[in-house]
Amino acid sequence: MIKKMTCISCPLGCQLEVEVNETIKVTGNKCKRGEEYAKNEVTNPKRVITSTVRVEGGDRPLVSVKTDKEVPKDKIFEIMKEINKIKALAPVNIGDIIIENVLGTGANIVATAKVMKG
Repeated sequence: MIKKMTCISCPLGCQLEVEVNETIKVTGNKCKRGEEYAKNEVTNPKRVITSTVRVEGGDRPLVSVKTDKEVPKDKIFEIMKEINKIKALAPVNIGDIIIENVLGTGANIVATAKVMKG
């Protein structure tokens, strides 16, 4: 099986071809990161999630959040359900953990903005 993809590891955006048989062969990459990205993408794809969380008592109704590390791609929708259930209480500071170890992934949902009391 041959899969084509664009590498997102660096600004070059190399067009990769990944041949998956008993081994994984990557071509089209201009750096080592492209090979690593392609192998991970076909065996265990992961993503950083960015979203917002509702805030009670704040000067703004939402605060931007993200996972502090990559999570399995197949858990994104489940994680989003957890994010959508939660409300943070103002004040919220950058780096505050909103959800710890979301769904046992080892990743925390952290605030990426500040919300003052309203």
